[in-house]
Amino acid sequence: MDARPAPPPAYAVEPVLADGRLADLCLHVDGKCWRLLGRGGPETEERGARDFLAAPQGLPVLLGAGLGHGLALLLAHWDGPLAVVDKEAAILAASGARGRIPDKDAQRVLWLDAADPAATLAALTRWQMAQGGRPFHPLPHPVYARLDRAYYGGLREALAASRDFDFWARARYPKFREWPPRVLLVTSKYFLMGEIIAACGRLGAPHRFLDLGAKEVGCAEFVEELLRAVVEFRPDFVFTVNHLGVDREGVLVDLLHRLELPLASWFVDNPHLILSVYERLCSPLTALFTWDADNLASLRELGFEHVRYMPLATDTHRFRPGAPGRGQWKARVSFVGNSMVTKVAKRLEAAAPPPALADAFEDIAAGFRESDERSVPAYLAHSRPGLFSAFLGMDGLERRLAFEALITWEATRQYRLSCVRQTLPFSPLIVGDPSWKLLLPDEGRAWRWHHELSYYDDLPGFYPCSEINFNCTSKQMKGAVNQRVFDVPAAGAFLVTDHREQIEDLFRVGSEVVCYNEPEEAGEIVRHYLERPEARARVVAAARERILREHTYDLRLTRLFADMREIFGPHPAGRGPGGRS
Repeated sequence: MDARPAPPPAYAVEPVLADGRLADLCLHVDGKCWRLLGRGGPETEERGARDFLAAPQGLPVLLGAGLGHGLALLLAHWDGPLAVVDKEAAILAASGARGRIPDKDAQRVLWLDAADPAATLAALTRWQMAQGGRPFHPLPHPVYARLDRAYYGGLREALAASRDFDFWARARYPKFREWPPRVLLVTSKYFLMGEIIAACGRLGAPHRFLDLGAKEVGCAEFVEELLRAVVEFRPDFVFTVNHLGVDREGVLVDLLHRLELPLASWFVDNPHLILSVYERLCSPLTALFTWDADNLASLRELGFEHVRYMPLATDTHRFRPGAPGRGQWKARVSFVGNSMVTKVAKRLEAAAPPPALADAFEDIAAGFRESDERSVPAYLAHSRPGLFSAFLGMDGLERRLAFEALITWEATRQYRLSCVRQTLPFSPLIVGDPSWKLLLPDEGRAWRWHHELSYYDDLPGFYPCSEINFNCTSKQMKGAVNQRVFDVPAAGAFLVTDHREQIEDLFRVGSEVVCYNEPEEAGEIVRHYLERPEARARVVAAARERILREHTYDLRLTRLFADMREIFGPHPAGRGPGGRS
């Protein structure tokens, strides 16, 4: 049996005139005439408006404008916002109701004519948030309800449910009254969430996971899921990684602001490449945590009030000595990483830079790689002003961001290749994408290639199979360290990595971590430690002890929980979350 609703009937519109003026409209449906007003006259459309005006509460939503009598009555006696949902283009053209809205009232009328009810409900939800979350008051037109029951009837039910069950009032409650706090995890990709969920469990922090998947943040289904989770679970704050699940238009940030619910976002990639596409960035209820201390000042310059440093960490329950390895993973020296060839090609295509930039992007990347500048635009402005003008002249933010990523990834490709070449005398095992074969075609048998491995399933057992795990950091961060600095020692394996300024705040260089300053130094350092297994063992033991003491996800989340409570928790009388008066 087909449960889908019947499609709305086709109809033709005929004006009904009285004394030369429009008195009604006749809708010819299956050989019958449906009159918009019928015997009731204007009272047919005014009845719902009069009922609302008798006790005006909530947000009036006309489901069908008709001839505009109800709309005119509301505009004359109600000075608040209202919405009109009417997708019937033929009726609107014949009635002229939309065109009769006085100019002084146009700004307070939301007019929606989308044929998709989900899109209409999403727009109404965003409008509702902008109006302080007041419940809807649907005002259905009787003829429209007959004309398309699925569309207008479905909207009426959804809006009536909002009126009868006020999510917004129930979602406002005191926060951070208990320890550990209650955490609502929101994401659109399962990135780092496995580690965070496991850490919440070990810490005894009540948590709920809301996976958006491919849902659009502004859609009614998402809003309903989020509000239900807030009302049922009553979290102290929402937590995401890299702003995943936070939409560019700011719907989620606005929604959380209306709910008085703080948001924590932990950036473990370049936040500027991510945040640049967001239209509505800042909220006093948003706290940003960045793995790179170099970003603190620039994020505050963007207007974010609450910015904290929180470096990466590792899951020592996953990365620990004794994980099983495989025979083909055995190597004196290994490197795990992407060649960046495909990433560079995709960003070049997306950026479609003008000839001046396209011809020079490799040279720009080389200069950026060696400079102390943390961002591509800053490097261009200070070192390549002529090319900076060409960059600013590129149409569209997306293209400029793609060009920034292009330079970052090309700089990383050049740097990574120069570093990995230093390991070739030791016949390394290189794990990554097939493009490594294009970058190292002439070295023949000097190295082995292995396809990419699973971070969760393979790498904990892979790292201990190498006498030395070689590491070189992406140029998206010039002072911070990457994940491998924590994972490899936690797994009981030895690491040689490039020196970064912030590594000295995390480990004792020489005794807990071994670094090279320039690619040309790497080969000799690798040779030195290949010949000294006892020295490697001492460094691994010291590094793992430091990691267990200071660099686990459990410790990072404990710090984040404390920071969120400090920022948004109970404050002295007269002050709200974040110190707002």
